[in-house]
Amino acid sequence: MSVIVPLNIMAQDAIERLLDAAFGPDRHGRTAYLIRDGMPWLPELSFGIEDERGQLIGSLQSWPVALTHEDGSQTPLIMVGPVAVAPSAQGTGHGRAMMDAVVTAARAQRCAPLMMIGDPEYYGRFWGFSAAGTSGWDCPGPFEPRRLLALSVDGGNIGGKGMLSPRITVRA
Repeated sequence: MSVIVPLNIMAQDAIERLLDAAFGPDRHGRTAYLIRDGMPWLPELSFGIEDERGQLIGSLQSWPVALTHEDGSQTPLIMVGPVAVAPSAQGTGHGRAMMDAVVTAARAQRCAPLMMIGDPEYYGRFWGFSAAGTSGWDCPGPFEPRRLLALSVDGGNIGGKGMLSPRITVRA
């Protein structure tokens, strides 16, 4: 039986091996990596899944990022992802379980809005992520606007104009 655990109890090299297996070793050049460049992931909003042998088979990291406006001010956001599941365990509901955990934890903390680059049909159907408020957002690399998603966890509005970037301060 697998179990959700705080990701920070797992070895960093195990996390990196899982991410390489799920996304390939060339993953570091993706736009999501540019948005969160240099930021530490947030332990309170990052989860892993261990199998019955204690092996890491799933990971979800969350990152402090921001929408940086033309005047240099920032609107804090939390970037969710990557959501990785070992190829041998994909399709078993582990990714969905980790997403449930992060959305539940974010709502309990009433943290900054969550954002991600992902499939709007999937993330919208299960958790309410939407591109409705992100049309004024830009990214430091290629992206499909319809896949730039956000979710307010405290009922506040999402919107604004600017570039997604690392957050100047690392408070959630």
